Amino acid sequence: MSDKPMTQAISSGSDQRKNIPVVTVESFYRAHAEKLHLKLEGKRVGFHRKIREPTINRPGLALSGFYNYFAEKRVQVLGAAEQSYLKSLPRKRRIERFRGLCAQKIPCLVTSRGAHLEADLLAVAEEEQVAVFRTPMVTMRFINAATIAMEVDFSPTVTEFGSMVDVLGIGVLIRGQSGIGKSECVLGLIERGYSLVSDDVTRVKSLEGRELVATAPELTRYHMEVRGIGIINVASIFGIRSIRIEKRLDMVVTLQDWQELEEVDRIGLDQEYYEILKLQVSHITIPVRPGRDIARLIEVAAMDQKLKGLGRNSASDFNEKLLGLMETKET
Repeated sequence: MSDKPMTQAISSGSDQRKNIPVVTVESFYRAHAEKLHLKLEGKRVGFHRKIREPTINRPGLALSGFYNYFAEKRVQVLGAAEQSYLKSLPRKRRIERFRGLCAQKIPCLVTSRGAHLEADLLAVAEEEQVAVFRTPMVTMRFINAATIAMEVDFSPTVTEFGSMVDVLGIGVLIRGQSGIGKSECVLGLIERGYSLVSDDVTRVKSLEGRELVATAPELTRYHMEVRGIGIINVASIFGIRSIRIEKRLDMVVTLQDWQELEEVDRIGLDQEYYEILKLQVSHITIPVRPGRDIARLIEVAAMDQKLKGLGRNSASDFNEKLLGLMETKET
């Protein structure tokens, strides 16, 4: 028996469908208007424009006529300094400078501290098809909050074909061929008091390249397809505690027919990983055959994964004890 565990990375292959995020002014406003206290100023124009960078820009130098290295791909915020500078300019020059800013094809404008954009400037923004919003937030607080919100919007996302369950705080993605018994397994876990995140199709997002968060498509959220029964609403049948909107992905379980497996790991020393969006997640394969309680096995696997997160590896501990016993007998 080896004294060191082996690791193996498994590529996701064709089970993933990559999605490049496209954030428009409309999607940004719809998703974050309440959190950022945004109100639309003037007419609804320019909502189709794309925000290409997940951060905020203060166009102070741009308003003075300097456009070298101007960050036109970002949301532009007019803080107290920018607003005071515009008010200090003669009307004609103020309109010219503001028109020059809007002509840079910026996504949208936000005025902070609840300030209203003057009527002549608002008319220029409407003419140039630039949406203008107002927020009562202090400039720096808005910049920080909006940047955090857009980091999530711009996070790379893939679609995984599998069901996601929260078991004892461990997010488990259950994969397998159609008809292998994923839904029945998930139902068994829900009956044990655990929570459904998504059924059959799971959207996985990488947050800052450090962790994966899974959720369900909005259309299928809270629902499951059970062969022979049809579509069921999990929250209505099992209660609100049986569902979760999103959960960090900690482990991937692949269900595979017993006869299709050439070799079954019986010790647990050979650690496998499943790669999603360049991040590796702990992976195990569970053989499926009649009479096996797969839901119970996944529950135990989640418990074992939780122990590993606390620094306890049962297989390694057993291996060390066995090697120690063998050394004692040899001496």
